[in-house]
Amino acid sequence: MAVLTSTNTENGGMGGVLRSGTAAVAVGAGATVLVIGAAFVQAAGDDAALNAALSLSVPSKYRGLIEKAGNTCPEITPNLLAALLSQESEFKPKAKSPAGARGIAQFMPSTWEKYGVDGNGDGKRDIEDPEDAIPSAAGYLCTLAKDVKDVPGDKQSNMLAAYNAGPQAVIDAKGVPNIPETKDYVRAINALANQASKEGGKAGTTVTAQQGVTAVNAAQEMLGTPYSWGGGSQSGPSTGTCCSPRGRSGAGISGFDCSGLVLYAYAKVGIALPRTAEAQYAASKPVDPKDMQIGDLVFYGSSASSIHHVGMYIGGGYMINAAKPDTKVRFDPLDSMRDLFGAARPIHGTKEI
Repeated sequence: MAVLTSTNTENGGMGGVLRSGTAAVAVGAGATVLVIGAAFVQAAGDDAALNAALSLSVPSKYRGLIEKAGNTCPEITPNLLAALLSQESEFKPKAKSPAGARGIAQFMPSTWEKYGVDGNGDGKRDIEDPEDAIPSAAGYLCTLAKDVKDVPGDKQSNMLAAYNAGPQAVIDAKGVPNIPETKDYVRAINALANQASKEGGKAGTTVTAQQGVTAVNAAQEMLGTPYSWGGGSQSGPSTGTCCSPRGRSGAGISGFDCSGLVLYAYAKVGIALPRTAEAQYAASKPVDPKDMQIGDLVFYGSSASSIHHVGMYIGGGYMINAAKPDTKVRFDPLDSMRDLFGAARPIHGTKEI
């Protein structure tokens, strides 16, 4: 199963020029961040996107399907299935990856031929119909769980790795293969699936102020790195996918897109976040604008299910971000885009692999 490395539509900010009043200010033990003297811009809205049942911002039209399919076998849950679909396609039924994977569950056509089911009983097995693809993904996960049941290590991680890289790769590696994309994929889905599975429905522990500062410092080390749509991993800059949904090129460029920069920065403090901006919002706890701290994430979009951009708050009404094609990692004011949705703080609680 090919990884859909990024499906978010990265819109860029206008501006991006450092204003006067810039100063380096010490925050925490030995940590330094850049704080820019500018008026704080109120974030619009703090509605909690975490769905109590699924721990994700799942489109309402798919919730019933996910709840039902998520109980196909003991090895999967609605949370896990929702997290996988979010990571694979951001719940987009017509998503396509450069490798040829299709649909909300990103099935390769050859895998679909074998494991696709007619979930809605209309006499067709349609790879782009969520009513078929969602139960097919659940059934395929159950099959993979059986295929890798004797492999050492965490069973859930092995099953997810098999969905991404194939069961034989997991069997040969005796666990999650040492493939950066697969390891990132497994960490991200585990983070999303587990965040609301704590006792009492709690969403987990948010990052500390010091962790936020350290993450921002890591991001600042990447200032000037080129924008690359789909680029960036926990290891650093990487070559992006060919083109954004708006046709803007990213082929052959090593760098970051907005969510790739955030993924990298928080990996430096041992926190694994999902790959896309929308999924990163789902894996974070909304915060009131007056309570924002350095390292909090600021999100842009009209709703929790349409987030298209993310930056890291650095104080003083500014963020560090990978804004758009043909730019570099830079500082921008929070009001550089008009659809500021809100701010949120990343949540701990991933499985180590």
